[in-house]
Amino acid sequence: MIAKRFTSLFCTHSLIALAALSFLSCTQIQKPVTQPFFAATAPPDAQEFRWSNGNRPKSFDPARASAAPEADIVRAIFEGLTELDARSLEPVPAVAEKWSVSDDNRVWTFSLRKDARWSNGKRVTAHDFVASWKRLQSLGEKTAHYELLHNIVGFPLHDSPTPAESTDFAQSAESNLPATPSDSFNPTVAQPDLPKSDTELADKPKKDSSKFGVDAVNDVTLTVTLTLPDKDLPKLVANPLFRPVYGDGAEFGKAPTDKNIVTNGAFTVIESNSSGVVIERSNTYWNKAAVKLERIRFVPMETAEAALDAYKKGEIDAVTNAHFKPLALKLLEPYDDFRRTKHSALNFYEFNTDNPPFSDRRVREALAIAIDRERLIETELDGTAQPATDFLPHGEKSTMTVSFDAKKASGLLEKAGYPNGLGFPQVQLVINRNNTQQRVANAVAKMWKQHLNLSTKIVTVETSEIETVRNSGNFDLIRRGVVLPTTDEVASLTAIFRSLEKKQQASPTDSKNPAANKTPEQDSLQATNQTDAGNEAVIKKDEIALPELMTREDALFDLLAIPLYFPESYALIKPYVYGFDTNALDAPSIKHIGINNNWQPPKNADQN
Repeated sequence: MIAKRFTSLFCTHSLIALAALSFLSCTQIQKPVTQPFFAATAPPDAQEFRWSNGNRPKSFDPARASAAPEADIVRAIFEGLTELDARSLEPVPAVAEKWSVSDDNRVWTFSLRKDARWSNGKRVTAHDFVASWKRLQSLGEKTAHYELLHNIVGFPLHDSPTPAESTDFAQSAESNLPATPSDSFNPTVAQPDLPKSDTELADKPKKDSSKFGVDAVNDVTLTVTLTLPDKDLPKLVANPLFRPVYGDGAEFGKAPTDKNIVTNGAFTVIESNSSGVVIERSNTYWNKAAVKLERIRFVPMETAEAALDAYKKGEIDAVTNAHFKPLALKLLEPYDDFRRTKHSALNFYEFNTDNPPFSDRRVREALAIAIDRERLIETELDGTAQPATDFLPHGEKSTMTVSFDAKKASGLLEKAGYPNGLGFPQVQLVINRNNTQQRVANAVAKMWKQHLNLSTKIVTVETSEIETVRNSGNFDLIRRGVVLPTTDEVASLTAIFRSLEKKQQASPTDSKNPAANKTPEQDSLQATNQTDAGNEAVIKKDEIALPELMTREDALFDLLAIPLYFPESYALIKPYVYGFDTNALDAPSIKHIGINNNWQPPKNADQN
């Protein structure tokens, strides 16, 4: 009888788990003590890598490769001036053997290798890069990440809208509100259907179109002239957007996934149909000897459940770009073939500094450091993100942070003229209609109430209305999210703060608080040298405007927004796969991936 009751109870719990996951069986969600891998299947016989990285790609065009699966394929079949080392995310030579920069970091010179070839045998030259980048200029904002081009002379900043945002980077599995396709975190949102030809995408002629900052000095020398200095340009041009295409790229308008496309990367396309895309090691690639894999099969999967099932059965070797639910993530966490990585994206609240008292930097800092991000992530995001005490998830760590400090936050608010929140107006926080963002906002409001005694009104609007509200200025803080497709500091900060520039030009004086325009004292976020003989200097309103060249230290000092959290991306990689290094950009070095054909599953492995 006891055994029957135990069996009944066990099955009941199993059914509950099955209903929650829908794709994990009882045997799958229970990790054997002796089993380190979620799926320990034997490797394929050849150097063939089977990769599920989302649905079928809609184009092989580098100009439209905003994210996976397109970006993964573009990185494999096209090569740019540089690549990024998958571990360090530092630039390494690709088509360019070496590069140099002028003293002011505005003019870069790239020396191209003479043995770089297209798949048709013709040389890759500097002229190919000039023609390809001029094509990007003509496509304008219809490119995948036109904002990455803004600092190159000939790509005006004001001719493009703000970068597209994802509305949520970590959606709870329990969300019960209607969600748009971008409401759940997926750094690789599927692209919209593509137009028939580039002619349909061409913008009106750009301003200053006669000035183009990319020049072919000769076949192997390319110069790039920038508007603002950028020490990280070799990192920026590693993005798929900057990879050259053969000719004028017209074929992408006619057949965007044609297997006969001419490429210059480590792989060429040999198959492209409803079953997926197959690429093989290129015979014309200059560094063919260093490429480990003979073939890669991109296997499209409609859902994370389908991908996980195929991985479990040994039909695929890796799963990326899949939206695993929080409960599934917790169950996968113990396995050695499961990986989670901080993603290059940011969720943050933007201030409206036109509204006093948010024109006072001390107020902005108080609100920023009164948020316990660790607790926020654990309680409201199910541990599926990492705290953002800086604006950038990559690069050298800043000496400043916005770490949680309730006592300091209270002191800053008091110095700004609002002891214990007395006299402070109700904070109006605008968010998009999403269950996760509502929970996050409610938690933040409670922290502001607990630590600063401030009241918050949370205003929920449709995702499509967010930009309208921002333009109207009818908010104190507004929720935003942005994917950062590069480790270039200038480009990343531009993507975050560019849209704030017009709003931050001037802020009216807060008549209720004459001290609101003063800088914080030495014990604030950053010790400043703006004091003279013990007197605080006054920040003039026109000094709130963004500097010509913003650094991450500038961003943290000005605090025109509150960084909240960085999302995470997830992958399942079979133990016999080597060289697949996950990173913040979700950009493994495909040329270095290989298969250990001699690897064997542990003898005590549960094969299910």
